[in-house]
Amino acid sequence: MDIQTHLSIAKELCGEVIALSAKESRVRLTMIQTMAADEAGLVHGGFVFGMADYAAMLAVNHPNVVLGAAQTSFTKPVRVGETLEAHAVVQEESGRKRRVEVTVYRGEGVVFTGVFQCYVLDKYVLAMQLAAPPR
Repeated sequence: MDIQTHLSIAKELCGEVIALSAKESRVRLTMIQTMAADEAGLVHGGFVFGMADYAAMLAVNHPNVVLGAAQTSFTKPVRVGETLEAHAVVQEESGRKRRVEVTVYRGEGVVFTGVFQCYVLDKYVLAMQLAAPPR
């Protein structure tokens, strides 16, 4: 299956697609030093969230998908050098809305869970701003 969304994403920050099928994705990411929040190598949660968000977008896999809301839990800390894998599955579709569940693993252990409310728009989210004349 071809990737239809987030084509310019920074793989070193959001992950590499390792599996993609209808309504499901898997993304792998190794935590790097620039993600560290302190001298002990604790990774800032925003990087784990970004990986999970990317996996959710891929599970929907539409060029105009956007995130509307998310309910998340960080269950264990993550350190520089660790490799994580995010698994995202579209659980529900209703009109434009997609409910995607994402679990992020370190080995067999869970470090993050989330439910992402995604929306498939008729047009690219920035279409109106790109068409507007400069101010």
